[in-house]
Amino acid sequence: MSNTNHEIDYHIYGEEMQYVEIELDPQEAVVAEAGSFMMMDTDIKMDTIFGDGSNQDNSVLGKIFSAGKRILTGESLFMTAFLNVGQSKKEVSFASPYPGKILPIDLSEKQGKFICQKDAFLCAAKGVSIGIEFSKRLGRGLFGGEGFIMQKLEGDGMAFVHAGGTLARKELGPGEILKVDTGCIVGFTKDIDYDIEFVGGIKNTVFGGEGLFFASLRGPGTVYIQSLPFSRLAGRVWAAAPKGGGKDKGEGSILGGIGDLLDGDNRF
Repeated sequence: MSNTNHEIDYHIYGEEMQYVEIELDPQEAVVAEAGSFMMMDTDIKMDTIFGDGSNQDNSVLGKIFSAGKRILTGESLFMTAFLNVGQSKKEVSFASPYPGKILPIDLSEKQGKFICQKDAFLCAAKGVSIGIEFSKRLGRGLFGGEGFIMQKLEGDGMAFVHAGGTLARKELGPGEILKVDTGCIVGFTKDIDYDIEFVGGIKNTVFGGEGLFFASLRGPGTVYIQSLPFSRLAGRVWAAAPKGGGKDKGEGSILGGIGDLLDGDNRF
């Protein structure tokens, strides 16, 4: 099988707010969501493409079908390709969308396929195919909660995904099962079997807070888990935000205006 992927060198910088710097040889390219771009050297050309760039040499119909796969995951119809048109090595960087870790995925070491949360994808070497992972069971997607329609990355090149908070890696043996909050899944290898299960018990139903369903992942394979899914972070921020133009009574309420000065809110 011929290698159609672009082999890229990279370096990940930072601790809590990371970015990945990718070194491109002449005529090498990466594809990314437009919102993840951070900075680039001169001689790197940006171009909007259908889908993921894996079939740009195919027919127009093929390009549109690739774009259609991305529509199903709720992402943009287009992606941005960053191509080095110069005569020497150039660098382009992509930033994490919120605090967490960037996870490099070498698909050649993952049997050519990796399944990830639909909003985890950051960027990849041009030629990595990005599409939807269709579920075998009706329960998935309907009851999966936030973001449990999965993306699949296929090929033999490098891809980069983002995990919120702290990243955990779990190695599951054959038949070994791990139960995870659906939003906390970053991704897993191709042989992991996954399904959605109802959280039983009236206490869970009434007071659970995180939803009534969780993911059941069965080995063999590797599972990557994030401690801070963006949906959970956004929910906490929204819950703490002042409503109706008023001030959150949790901020400086004991000391009043003096408390506002102490906690950094010095607006009058």
